[in-house]
Amino acid sequence: MARAKRSDWRPPRPERVARIRARLREIYGTPALEPHGDALGELILTVLSQSTNDRNRDVAYLRLRERFASWEQVRDAPVGEVEEAIRPGGISKVKSRRIQEILRAIDPEGKPSLDFLRSMPVERAREYLCELPGVGRKTAACVLLFSFGAADVPVDTHVARVGQRLELLRPGAGFEELHDEMLELTPPGAELELHVNLLRHGRRTCHARQPECGSCALARMCPSRQAFGTTRNAITA
Repeated sequence: MARAKRSDWRPPRPERVARIRARLREIYGTPALEPHGDALGELILTVLSQSTNDRNRDVAYLRLRERFASWEQVRDAPVGEVEEAIRPGGISKVKSRRIQEILRAIDPEGKPSLDFLRSMPVERAREYLCELPGVGRKTAACVLLFSFGAADVPVDTHVARVGQRLELLRPGAGFEELHDEMLELTPPGAELELHVNLLRHGRRTCHARQPECGSCALARMCPSRQAFGTTRNAITA
């Protein structure tokens, strides 16, 4: 059952988004990352990132690329060989099957490629990706943003947590709604910046169980700080 929307919550005003964005830039800088253009590699990398850390994800991806010379070989290999290659990334039995299902859905016989997404409108490219097996909004947004610099914002658990605590995003919203809200509040061209800086803040300060509100540079902007017992030594905003 879908959770009812809170009647007292309103989307943030652009001025408030701008203040939070500016403070995040003061803390973490402005991230610079040129689109790399490899949409299929980004998609597989994002599948491998599920339920593991960045290091294990990267090891699994490198082992996969070293073991197989092409994505066609990954698609057509016995699933056990793919599973063995990506084992360091965890839940390899599930991920190996999912990777092969995705590659077959993209092209069951020829050379799998997502280069055609580059020329598509973002909305249509997102729809195509979300029709692939096991691909949701966050994965699609990673592919579009990091591969092509498209106007999409991945909302992972860190971005969702920080965004909801700051009430940039509606507390209790589902991931579809969170992605829609994130796109709505993000100024054009700030997609990478807001994603990366909210993620960094979630990893370094706004932890899931014990956020460090007492030393948080956003504490005075945060409607949720009282719930975690913010102390007087909180940095003012």
